Amino acid sequence: MALIVQKYGGSSVANAERIKRVAQRISKTRKAGHSVVVVVSAMADTTDDLLSLSAEVSRHPPEREMDMLLATGEQVSCALLAMAIDQLGVKAVSFTGAQVGIITNRAHTKARIQEISAQKIKQAISKGFVVIVAGFQGMTPDGEITTLGRGGSDLTAVALAYAVKAKICEIYTDVEGVYTADPRLVPTARKLKTISYDEMLELASLGAQVMQARSMEVAKKYGVPLHIRSSLSNRTGTIISKEVRAMEDVVVSGVSLQKDEAKITICDVPDRPGIAAAIFTRISDAHINVDVIVQNVGRTGLNDVSFTVPRTELSRALRVVRRVAAELKAGRVLHDDSIAKLSVVGVGMRAHSGIAARMFQALANESINIDMISTSEIKISCIIRRDQAQKAIRTVHDAFGLDKLGIKPEMVKVSKPRRS
Repeated sequence: MALIVQKYGGSSVANAERIKRVAQRISKTRKAGHSVVVVVSAMADTTDDLLSLSAEVSRHPPEREMDMLLATGEQVSCALLAMAIDQLGVKAVSFTGAQVGIITNRAHTKARIQEISAQKIKQAISKGFVVIVAGFQGMTPDGEITTLGRGGSDLTAVALAYAVKAKICEIYTDVEGVYTADPRLVPTARKLKTISYDEMLELASLGAQVMQARSMEVAKKYGVPLHIRSSLSNRTGTIISKEVRAMEDVVVSGVSLQKDEAKITICDVPDRPGIAAAIFTRISDAHINVDVIVQNVGRTGLNDVSFTVPRTELSRALRVVRRVAAELKAGRVLHDDSIAKLSVVGVGMRAHSGIAARMFQALANESINIDMISTSEIKISCIIRRDQAQKAIRTVHDAFGLDKLGIKPEMVKVSKPRRS
């Protein structure tokens, strides 16, 4: 029989009733003869509640203490789930990320996994236990608790699946799989039977809330097979795998919308070699992720440089950028936190021309202005006004005929995703 890793998001373990339901699913898998390693997120709303508490006691809480605080959420859900499984007559044991040997670097609140020993997991499996691991967390080589960033339980699950050589990593959430667009925004969105690692990586990085982008990087690098499915039904979900020839017949697989974006513009930047490096090195040193970058070439020896950052990082990014701008003797630093990023993704775009033109024309037909554009081999992204975002995603989804792609849409209750 197989070794299976299952990951359950916050909505799947939101309360005692859902924890019991998850325990029954896990028990059924174990009684079928499979070995099971389970990764859980914090119960729904827990992480947000802890963040709110921290804001009440401190305007700028130390990141080390934030990790100490936020890591507790997953520990609660993994212990409760182990209790529920034990109640069903199946042996289960819960561990923290540190206990199972998830070693990370020292970047608190967004640590990166460096190694996993997994020895404790293998020993427990050999004794017939279902192993429950608290997601989203690890520890530094000197024993400091760290967390892996929002959505980090996905990363825990994928990394553990590779470490224990699992047959498959099942990601359970509150939706049936991966859709051509967010079904809350686009009612005609269709569920995809399969999607490639590259496409899912792009969609995850562009705001699709099904998988964390970093977890997809690990899955792609090590070829970890993934099955995205609902914890509320037994239906087959979406398989994420290597690209196959059939995928190229579909030009665009999905449309994503990221509303949590902000734009920063540095005006009148001196036009000389090394300036861009000076700006973005300082931003990188502050562990701030930059996305779309546009430089307007001037005729007076001065340029404007615009780029986007996560809206949650805006105030911190502005502090860094204003210092750099002053050192470079640049002009004003402007910002705009009312933007959104709309993207189309598909491996078939590599072999088809005119994709950008069709997207831009669809937006133009609805009088939706494009502020910035970014492209890759399988992606086109546009920065637009946030108040036009919902109309824009429906327009582009229809323009590429995605309402006719995949399988028939299933009646599925879709709630607001809450993952850590």
